[in-house]
Amino acid sequence: MNETGGARDPGRAFLGLGSNLGDRLANLQMAVRLLRETDGVEVVRSSRVYETEPVGPLQPDFLNAVIEVWTPLEPRDLLQACLEVERTMGRVRTERWGPRVVDVDILTYDEEEIDEPGLTVPHPRMHERAFVLIPLLELDSDPMLPGGRRIAALRLPPGAFAGVRPFAPPLFP
Repeated sequence: MNETGGARDPGRAFLGLGSNLGDRLANLQMAVRLLRETDGVEVVRSSRVYETEPVGPLQPDFLNAVIEVWTPLEPRDLLQACLEVERTMGRVRTERWGPRVVDVDILTYDEEEIDEPGLTVPHPRMHERAFVLIPLLELDSDPMLPGGRRIAALRLPPGAFAGVRPFAPPLFP
């Protein structure tokens, strides 16, 4: 709700998508389709799809992309929509950073900083992960990072973007 008690004005959010089980590209495409079918979520555009080495336990490589959405949903409601896409596609959370059919994370929501149980925006580790930063930078050259920092403030070590390989064109338009 806005300060006058009406519906929230649409906000811009970036969502990170990942998959490393089954037909990974089809999984990402299905996630975008399900998000497009969600009331209050308008998928605007997508980065290219990248193949990336996994973080965490030994598992298959991921496909990752970032999509931009416009939504009047509150951040918590957008999170619920993302979790519903994961549930619909059969995501089972058994191992932290383990393999998954699909992962849908809110990376940023406008310029908001949110730190609530179960919801932290900007995503707390996005600036440490090339598989998030590379596709995000295709869509936003100066995204909001944790702690209110901007991309120019990052000091990335040599080779920080190694292991991220272009795989497919954008998922949407």
